[in-house]
Amino acid sequence: MSSTVSVDAVVDRALLDRLTDRVVARPRAERVATVAPFSGTPLAEVPLSTTDDVAAAFAASRDAAHWWAARPIAERARIIGHIHDLVLDRRAEIADLVQAEAGKARRDAFEEVADVALAARYVSVRGPRVLRERRRLGLAPGLTRAIEGHRPKGVVGVISPWNYPLTLAISDCLPAFVAGNAVVHKPDSQAMLTALLARSIAIEAGLPEALWQIVSGDGPVIGGAIVEHADYVSFTGSTATGRVIAARLGERLVGASLELGGKNPMLVLDDADLDRAAEAAVRACFSNAGQLCMSMERLYVAASVREPFLERFLGRVESMRVGAAFDYSCDMGSLMSQAQLDKVRAHIDDAVAKGARVLTGGQARPDLGPWFHEPTVLDSVRPGMLAADLETFGPVVSVYPVGSDDEAVELANDTPFGLNASVWTSNLRRGVDVARRLRSGIVNVNEGYTAAWGSHDLPIGGMGASGLGRRHGREGILRYTEPQAIAVQRAHNLAPLNGMSYDTFTDLFTKSLRVLRRTGRA
Repeated sequence: MSSTVSVDAVVDRALLDRLTDRVVARPRAERVATVAPFSGTPLAEVPLSTTDDVAAAFAASRDAAHWWAARPIAERARIIGHIHDLVLDRRAEIADLVQAEAGKARRDAFEEVADVALAARYVSVRGPRVLRERRRLGLAPGLTRAIEGHRPKGVVGVISPWNYPLTLAISDCLPAFVAGNAVVHKPDSQAMLTALLARSIAIEAGLPEALWQIVSGDGPVIGGAIVEHADYVSFTGSTATGRVIAARLGERLVGASLELGGKNPMLVLDDADLDRAAEAAVRACFSNAGQLCMSMERLYVAASVREPFLERFLGRVESMRVGAAFDYSCDMGSLMSQAQLDKVRAHIDDAVAKGARVLTGGQARPDLGPWFHEPTVLDSVRPGMLAADLETFGPVVSVYPVGSDDEAVELANDTPFGLNASVWTSNLRRGVDVARRLRSGIVNVNEGYTAAWGSHDLPIGGMGASGLGRRHGREGILRYTEPQAIAVQRAHNLAPLNGMSYDTFTDLFTKSLRVLRRTGRA
């Protein structure tokens, strides 16, 4: 399948011009071209923001945040619900732009649409419940009324990457909005158009324009300016950049959630359903051409089933349809850029030069487009190889035989990363037992990543070098708030009554504490 597919046939250039005009940038700002990965041709020209533009965006957002926080939470949630409906209504248009901008297969683009709908539904339904004030246990039963509340942070800085331009653009903004915050957002330059389309849909749903400001430009400069101004930062990207952001925010005592890199393991135990595991491994390893922080890059397979598993897995990999198409005729699309292709080639070439074997794939596919690469499976990969030690972030997975569950767990945990893992077994209790032993913020049993990621009531995030904080779930909403404790004391002060000595008061207080302990009251 050639790359003669026309991006112009599916993308409205007038729409792109309208979208890029919504970037916060000075008039006649310098512009940078974004590129369509399917063809390597220019897609749009995006104006570049300056640090002054970032400051202006924060000033406008801060004004908007004050009156937005004062609006009833039910009203804020209702707007998020409307976003859900519009995203589904316009799913074809959105998927077209996601593909044009990110070069992914149609099924991967729809996955983003579905995920945003799931996120919007969860936030709109659960947000008001999570954020409502709650009674807590007070000091003196009947005398102390304790209330837990949550107040918005103010203006949240969101810095999102290029690999999932829709999901990672809007899904971290929605809980910030329902919690009463404004957002200043810097998408990656290669993901700017989808983010701007998401913003326009949110405004159509009723979100005030000033509440979501989008800036563009160089990561260290414009991203750095966001870090300097934000009341909280949500960042998805590399571990190295995450460490820099965490250090700079620490100087200001400002919080952050950071989802960073991964070197995710999939464990195929000796009693796994091999057909099902092989089918899921294809998705887990090669969705979005492996450009997924939760993608599997290490397959630990019980030695007793290694050969039958590989027969099934390699057959499915070799039958994958790789190419550029704005329909569902392809299983895998392009890498995002020449830099990503170069990294993939470096990892494969280094591994082969040091003794690894290519079981299938291993070649770039310039006949399909400038940055296409075959899905690749490696064997005999050892520590000291780039493919063993570093995140590839491409369509490359290494297979390792293991002799026991204990060995699989030990090898899976032998990494500084801890984002996602997968365990395959016919015994669900065994699978959960193994999952609990893995040093990973997310573990899927008999799935690769979608079961946990799509369960929006679960907190999602990494351990170790894979980040800190959580998105999704109750935690993903409350991260954008400051908890506030309110205690109301009734009747009289917590002090001796008139005429009572402190000796008598302390004796009575001590007896009360013992009674509370015996009755099991916290």
